[in-house]
Parts: sequence; C-alpha cells; structure tokens
Amino acid sequence: MREAGLIDTLVELADTLTGDFDLIDFLHLLAGRCVELLDADAAGVLLAHPHGRLQVVASADEAPEVVELFQIQVDEGPSVDAWLAGEPVSHPDLADSGSLWPRLREMAATAGYSAVYAVPMRLRDENVGALCLFKATTGEPGADSVRAAKAMVDVATIGLIQARVAREQEVLVEQLQTALHSRIVIEQAKGFVAERLGVDVSAAFALLRGYARSRERRLTEVAGEVVTRSANVQDLFDGVEGEKGSFGPRAGDV
Repeated sequence: MREAGLIDTLVELADTLTGDFDLIDFLHLLAGRCVELLDADAAGVLLAHPHGRLQVVASADEAPEVVELFQIQVDEGPSVDAWLAGEPVSHPDLADSGSLWPRLREMAATAGYSAVYAVPMRLRDENVGALCLFKATTGEPGADSVRAAKAMVDVATIGLIQARVAREQEVLVEQLQTALHSRIVIEQAKGFVAERLGVDVSAAFALLRGYARSRERRLTEVAGEVVTRSANVQDLFDGVEGEKGSFGPRAGDV
C-alpha cells in the first residue's frame, strides 16, 4: 500500500459524495481501491436492506465465482458477522476454520482464496453494512492495511449516513431499494455485453463502467439502455472490431 494512493483515494471518496452521487459507482470505487492499495485480492461491499438482511452491492471483480463469494455472506460468513457484531471479523486460514462457514470455506477454496477479513460499515450505533476482503495467501492482513481499510470504510460510512440524515425516511428506503434494483439491471447488462462481444463478465463490466465514465453518465443509466437495446449505446458495440451492427437481435433470438 502506498501512502499517496491512500490519501488520493480518501480525497476521491470525499469528492464523490455530492448531493446526487451515484451510490453504486461510489461503492465500486471503494471496493476497487481496496484491491489496488491494500493487502487484498478481492473486495466487496454489502449493504443492509431496510428489511434487515445484507445484500451485495459492489465487487472489485465481477467474475461470477467472486460475486458468489460475497452473495453467500447474506447467510453466513465474516461480513454478516461483522455487520451484526459491529466489529471486524478475520480468519487467517479458511482451510483450518473447522466447522465455521462451511459453504463459504468451500467456495473460497474453489475460487483460490485462503484468508478473509471483514470490516463493519458503522458509525456509533448505526451499522449500514460491511466491507469484505479476501486474500489468496494465508495470514492476517498487515497493520497498515487494517488501518487503511478502516479509514476508507469510515469515509464511505459517514457519507452514506449523512445522505440518509439529509433525506426523509421514505426517500432513504427508496434509495437503497433502487441500489439493489440497479444491481439487477447491471447483471443483465453484463450478460448481454458478454454474449454479444464474446468476452467474460468481468471484461463486460469493465466495458460498461468505462463507457459510462468516459461519457460522464451514470453506470445504472447506461446498463438500463443496454438492457432495453437503446440506440444511445450502439457505439459501445460498434467500437469492437467485427461486432458493428450486432447490438440488435440476432437470428434465433426470442
């Protein structure tokens, strides 16, 4: 981890928290910077749903096996434990975790991860979710990584809670529900782009996010237009050699 990179990230996170910030992109930024700067090989953010369960909202890697590692923690794993307890939860060697988190342990081994660390997104008595980090090697995260993770999580949590306080409760619930709905739309768009361009879903997500950012548009808006086959995003597909004109339905499509 480089100190300058951490400082730049904290500034970037704070600058992103405008009155109308894109929640999904903000949390993807947090997850991505964790992998870039910390002692971690995968990172994901889970937020508490208004009805009392965690939901996966962002992952630094959109590969299905990685997203599933975070999705399973709705029911078991360090993220739900950290969220409920309001304290960090760490396991340096998942292969030696006994009966703890059996499904997560098996899935992590298959995906190539050996250790995990989760940090609650907490301010005083309010817990809004958790940040979860996986390592490919065994061992506790370094002290610098732990401090940096907490600093980034604190900035993100303060921003989310301030956004909540600034709006009526009905609008807050709508925002969280919209974020979860946006996740569904993005998943659909990823699948469509991957199929049309012959790339994996991680590359498809990178294309979607890069396209949205280069045009200063919301990721969820672009994903929605891909799903509805809007002509507004035709050039996303035209820019790939051999794929011009492939945005519309193909022969045999239902």
